[in-house]
Formats: sequence, C-alpha cells, structure tokens
Amino acid sequence: QVQLVESGGGLVQAGGSLRLSCAASGRTFNIYAMAWFRQAPGKEREIVAAISWFGATKNYANSVKCRFTISRDNAKNTLYLQMNSLNPDAPAVYYCAAPGESAKYVDFPREYVYWGQGTQVTVSS
Repeated sequence: QVQLVESGGGLVQAGGSLRLSCAASGRTFNIYAMAWFRQAPGKEREIVAAISWFGATKNYANSVKCRFTISRDNAKNTLYLQMNSLNPDAPAVYYCAAPGESAKYVDFPREYVYWGQGTQVTVSS
C-alpha cells in the first residue's frame, strides 16, 4: 500500500519561503514520477509541479515558475517543494501525489492515483 505523508506547511508572511516534504513508502520510489498539487478554498485541485522518476526533468505551473522548485531524494524516498516569494493569494492545501503501478518509468504520467493527506499553507499579507 503506497503511503504519502506531507509535512512542512504552515503560516508564512508574504514574500517568505516554505519547504514542503513528502515521505513515500509502500513501493519502490525511484521508478515513479511524482507531483505536487494544491487546492484553494472553492477551487479545483491544480497541479503545481511534477518531476520525472529519475529527477532529470521538471515541469511547473506558469503561476509558480521561477519561485518554486520541485526535487526528490531517491535515497530517502522523499519529495520536496521549495516555495519562495509566496503570494498572499497562495493559501491552499498542498498534496503530494504518485501515479499508479502501470506508470513505472513514465516521466510524466497522465494520472495520479495516490495522495497524501495534504498540508496547509497560509500566507499573511
């Protein structure tokens, strides 16, 4: 059973930084792409960043490019999201996500089926 546990959320001032972590367990970590999503109140969940299984390729939503960095430590089975220059409109619950077993060695899968419980990020102005 795949388990994803996020941490690192909290309250930060506008312009500040946070680093989210996602500890993965239950299957081999380094052969699956991973992603971060977020969901703001009243809005649909959206993808923020994704990283290929080897970590060589990364994609970002336009709204976070040049401010957020996704990374992974395959030796620690951990995914990260470094968030800089946070905006007051950024508050949301951030989720770590992983694809299903058929997406082994797929750099950017179409679907993510495993989700963490989410971590709240609140930005004060």
